[in-house]
Amino acid sequence: MLLLNLDELRNMSYDVVTFGEVMLRLSPPDFKRFEQTERFNANAGGAEMNVAVACARLGLKSAYVTKLGDNSIGHFIRNKAREHGVDTSHILWDAGSRCGVYFVEFGAAPRTNRVIYDRKESAISKIKPGEVDWKKILKGTKLFHTSGITPALSLSCADATDEALKIAKEQDVKVSYDVNYRGKLWTPKEAQKFTEPASEYIDILITTEEDTKVVYGIEGKDYEDVAAKLIDTFGFEVVVITLRETPSVWFNKWSVFAYSNGKVFKSPVYDVEIVDRLGGGDSCSAGFIYGYLELKDLQKAVDFGSAFSALKHSVPGDLAFVYKSEVEELIKGRQRGLRIER
Repeated sequence: MLLLNLDELRNMSYDVVTFGEVMLRLSPPDFKRFEQTERFNANAGGAEMNVAVACARLGLKSAYVTKLGDNSIGHFIRNKAREHGVDTSHILWDAGSRCGVYFVEFGAAPRTNRVIYDRKESAISKIKPGEVDWKKILKGTKLFHTSGITPALSLSCADATDEALKIAKEQDVKVSYDVNYRGKLWTPKEAQKFTEPASEYIDILITTEEDTKVVYGIEGKDYEDVAAKLIDTFGFEVVVITLRETPSVWFNKWSVFAYSNGKVFKSPVYDVEIVDRLGGGDSCSAGFIYGYLELKDLQKAVDFGSAFSALKHSVPGDLAFVYKSEVEELIKGRQRGLRIER
């Protein structure tokens, strides 16, 4: 049996490396409100870790980079990524800092879901350029992924994100970036100030029409027009736009669109009965990344990302406990859940 030591593991190249914050997630069971509950279900969740886990579950060699409080909560979070085969050896630890926490209250129409964040002064918000050896980590890596949440955490975190993007581009690593605008973290002006210059390093932009309007100030007559304007302005290789219709809290219509070289790629529209929509966009990013890297076909990448995300919506928690075979079967038209599998 071949055994790899930690140094050998760290020197292995990756299919995907992601960078960003992950938090402890606490949610009351049984649709209870925060003030009602006597207990919370504990999970871990964060956009970039969600992507790393989903990529690992699809068979990609993935690594996750973050900074965590060196305590039991941080170890709990780290272990959640490890369980799925994500390389966590590049995580930075800070004994004097905390891990962020967020609380999720699940509603039912007409009461919507509610999220409360407690992430101020988290370990990763204190990260600075030079702390991560990006040249070593990204050597031989196929794709680097992060989101707009990461630079929004602090000025130093924005600088660290910019450093990672630049080194990825210098080393010919493809870069995917989910705009993921969060109004509780920064203003549209602050987001635009970071994102527009950073766009020169981005190959795959993942966004929504709403986030594009807020962060880039770009609007169009439809999402095809929006995507074309983004590529014309910033030169992205691909723009991916997720499309969600929300007739109710627990029923959505979900699809994905991509635009590249003047060509349009659309997925089928899925009727999604939602168990948990948190992490749904991240699973779409991971599915698209898988299709982009492994299937090498943008239509297949769009179809895979959309189907993977649709299935993730049926699973509680941020992480996508979904099998590649389930995605492939859904794409072929066999929807699990409509009949009992025996």
